Amino acid sequence: MSTNFEEYHKQLIVEMDQLYNETVMEHALNPRNMGTINDADGTSRITGPCGDTMQIWLKIKEGIVTNAAFSTDGCGTTRACGNIAIDLILQKDIKQAIEIDQDKILKSLGGLPEDDQHCALLAANTLKAAIQDYFAVKKDPWKKTYRKG
Repeated sequence: MSTNFEEYHKQLIVEMDQLYNETVMEHALNPRNMGTINDADGTSRITGPCGDTMQIWLKIKEGIVTNAAFSTDGCGTTRACGNIAIDLILQKDIKQAIEIDQDKILKSLGGLPEDDQHCALLAANTLKAAIQDYFAVKKDPWKKTYRKG
């Protein structure tokens, strides 16, 4: 005998499958890049207009993104966007990473409903700000001491 929760969960999965493609669902439900990085070379935390907050950490060696992670208090779509953004930059030159934008994230996910596209913008903006932080600290290492988060 199933409970009301089990029925609700099944219905939720059916509705999500109708709204989101398999790629979005995989990145939302299994975000393998979620976490934190101690002593990151670049980091940023941004709260979007919808209220979701994302933070990104970067480790960069000789101009290559060797490790990166993100965290968010946002919805599954925000998790999917953060996760794919990290996938797109890992083992890439920092100059390639800075070119990641909302459109590249959306294309890599296979698209999102219009109401969710702002999540890709949040991921792209947070990534760009983390890269800017990396360059600021590289230029003036003392700035790392005064970072928030």
